[in-house]
This record gives sequence, C-alpha cells and structure tokens, in this order.
Amino acid sequence: MKNIIQNINKAFDHRIRLGIMSVLMVNESADFSTLKELLGVTDGNLASHAKALESENYIVVEKQFIGKKPNTSYKATKEGRKAFQEHIEALEKLITPPLR
Repeated sequence: MKNIIQNINKAFDHRIRLGIMSVLMVNESADFSTLKELLGVTDGNLASHAKALESENYIVVEKQFIGKKPNTSYKATKEGRKAFQEHIEALEKLITPPLR
C-alpha cells in the first residue's frame, strides 16, 4: 500500500501556520494586524510561526513604514503556494474513500 501521508507537509502541521498560509493563498498579501485578528493569536505566536514559514521560503516578509508607523506584510512565495497546494491535496486524498 502506498504511504498515504507522505505528501503531508510538517511545516503546515500547526494550526497557526495552516491559517497563515490559508489567508495568503486567497489574498495577494496580508499585514500583521490582519493576520493577528483573523487567527486570534498573540503577537509572539504570529511572529514565531511566520518566521518558521519564512525560513522554509514559503512566505516573504516585507517591512515598511506607512507615515511614521511600521507595517509588516506577508506574501506567499511560488514555492510556498506549491507546497501548500500539495499539502491540501494530500489531506483530501487522506479523507477521500477509495473507489471499489
């Protein structure tokens, strides 16, 4: 029997990382405040999970100033989009019953 969980990506195991990527798959980008509010997480949690995705090259972090206020935004990379899509497809295969 083929290993049905081989394409499940450990980088997306945590619900916060799954949430970050889900938001970024349907939006071109999202800023820190938006992600924090949508996911209901603390600053530290969001920052650490975003850093983990960034280290995998799944997202890019853009920091800039709007007026005098710092603004951090996130975008999914091509590699991140592909990896997340493969992860979702693997989950779908896992829960889809085999044809008989």
